[in-house]
Amino acid sequence: MDFQYRHEWKHALNTADLLVLRSRLRAVMESDPHAVGGKYEIRSLYFDNPADKALREKVDGVNMREKFRIRLYNRDPSVIHLEKKSKRNGLGTKFSANLTAEEAQRILDGDLDWMLGSERPLVQELYCKMRYQGMRPKTIVDYTREPFIFRPGNVRVTLDYDIRTGLDSTDFLNPDAITIPAGDAPILLEVKWDEFLPSIIRDAVSVPDRRVGSFSKYAQCRIYG
Repeated sequence: MDFQYRHEWKHALNTADLLVLRSRLRAVMESDPHAVGGKYEIRSLYFDNPADKALREKVDGVNMREKFRIRLYNRDPSVIHLEKKSKRNGLGTKFSANLTAEEAQRILDGDLDWMLGSERPLVQELYCKMRYQGMRPKTIVDYTREPFIFRPGNVRVTLDYDIRTGLDSTDFLNPDAITIPAGDAPILLEVKWDEFLPSIIRDAVSVPDRRVGSFSKYAQCRIYG
């Protein structure tokens, strides 16, 4: 299978950085057309095995790793994505398949047999890993995202903040599920692009004394267990 690995930068920011970058990005980039008022709310539910393989590989900086999640936007269950994110040599790619709310709930309930007969390869892969590797829903991750796009280079820049954890809750479809601030989680800048990053965007996202680093919302939301 041919697929595109993308470059990715991450920077941890403070509130002053956020205000400066928001102004710069609005001047040179388009807001993502799916955003409402320039932002949207994301809820993800991450999966892991009993040994916390996805968490450990991220913390240890394993070169080739993957993680599964299901995701919805603005608490709207009419569009739910099953996603697998893969990392290799610092580059990332993402595979996605749609789920209905009923299918998502059946996965949460451990009702898995239907997945093997799905025509979606990603659903079948998750079935195999849940059945044979013990992968299970682990924790909810909520946050607010301000997304920007720049078509040359297929660049996407996001500002993520108010990162919240559901602790050990997996009540993904419940809009009233309680989440709490994930410790001292920073504001997060993410920059993703294909073959080249245009200089106008490179300059716009430059913040003094902020180095490219590695930050995982999932890992941050597991700080309580």
